[in-house]
Amino acid sequence: MNTAALLGLYHADRVLAWENGHSMTYGRFLSDVENLADLLPEKPTVINLADDRYQFLVGFAAALVRGQTTLLPLSRAPGALAQIAREYGNSYCLVDGTQHVEPLPSYQIPKGTGSPTDTVKVPQIPIDHPAIVAFTSGSTGSPHPHFKTWGSLVAVARSTGARLGLMSSDQMTVVATVPHQHMYGLEASIMLPIQHGMAFHVGRPLFPEDVRLALAEVPSPRMLVTTPLHIRACVTTRSRLPPVECILSATAPLPSSLAKEAETLFQTRVYEVYGFTEAGSLATRRTVDENTWHVLDGITLHQESAGCSLQAPYLHEPVLFPDLVSLQGPHRFVLHGRGTDLVNIGGHRGSLNDLSQKLNEIEGVQDGVFFLPDEKGTAVTRLIAFVVAPEKTAEHILSALRTVIDPVFLPRPLHLVPHLPRNETGKLTREALLGLLHKLHNEERHGT
Repeated sequence: MNTAALLGLYHADRVLAWENGHSMTYGRFLSDVENLADLLPEKPTVINLADDRYQFLVGFAAALVRGQTTLLPLSRAPGALAQIAREYGNSYCLVDGTQHVEPLPSYQIPKGTGSPTDTVKVPQIPIDHPAIVAFTSGSTGSPHPHFKTWGSLVAVARSTGARLGLMSSDQMTVVATVPHQHMYGLEASIMLPIQHGMAFHVGRPLFPEDVRLALAEVPSPRMLVTTPLHIRACVTTRSRLPPVECILSATAPLPSSLAKEAETLFQTRVYEVYGFTEAGSLATRRTVDENTWHVLDGITLHQESAGCSLQAPYLHEPVLFPDLVSLQGPHRFVLHGRGTDLVNIGGHRGSLNDLSQKLNEIEGVQDGVFFLPDEKGTAVTRLIAFVVAPEKTAEHILSALRTVIDPVFLPRPLHLVPHLPRNETGKLTREALLGLLHKLHNEERHGT
């Protein structure tokens, strides 16, 4: 049976996690994993709701040791969790607080104080073991499961680290603003550290000052794993971050102008990671240098009649991109956005993603998005835009847009809002934007 180690590098006294200035070592971690694994029930699947990144990892690793699979729900909303509980009834929950998912039994992850012993060895996990199940929105309304083997998670982590030039001797520490229960957060803030002998901060800072404090709590060199939304917030507030070796961004396109601002302000390098649930992280780019994405080692691209596909040694079959891309050879591509992202107005074709990027590059715009609502019964297709720009007027933004986009794509109307309804990974769902539009229409109707 082919296996891969739980840890890519192991020294018992090496620091794995930081919390309030206190460290947890790799040796303590293995002891905590061994202790928790002995307490887990005989069930095939687990929902790990731990907020603390270290506690989550202990639970995730203990489940692996027991041959169990961790479920990563689309959302932590009660309804979404209840749906997963119904479909995976023979599951249990791991928690580090008061969370609970009816009717599943919950097990508290103990605050371990384990110390390394000579008997604790690095577990070897079968590479074909289904380590996690990630979900995407299904067309029927039920979340669609995607099984990820331990071997695939390890391969992506090792390839990503190699691409970023990570050296185990660097002992870099990750601070992440993204949740570890989602693919990007799991890959970048959990798998990347444990496969490269790195450390991480246990928390998830949200606001610029929280990010600054979390970075200040850990030693250099530091890596910030985040999203364009958080980068923009830190740049806008001119946050005085401690030295950061590099910034990793994903979940949404990062405007090159914002990446350049961040690199200049924080004296760092900004990289983007591209991926999707079906395949995981698969390509990177240095945003200030180029528009082209380079796939990770071992991945090859192919043009199919239905679109672009990718192959990797850890994937059982080729996987189609959900996005529109132009191949620049077997290992490079340019991203154009989702198929549903394309719009045709008066014979003019455009991309909502491209329009949103141009909107976000306007001075004074803190966040913004173009949106095409369902307009049944109307003969004319009209785009709308939601914009966060506290110090600008709609007229100012429209005037700036006229200089960079075709007039047929100008939003009618443009709504100035205090914030956009992004989820915890920084993404904007169509449902959330429709909800915002409905709310604004109601306010207009009632004169508020």
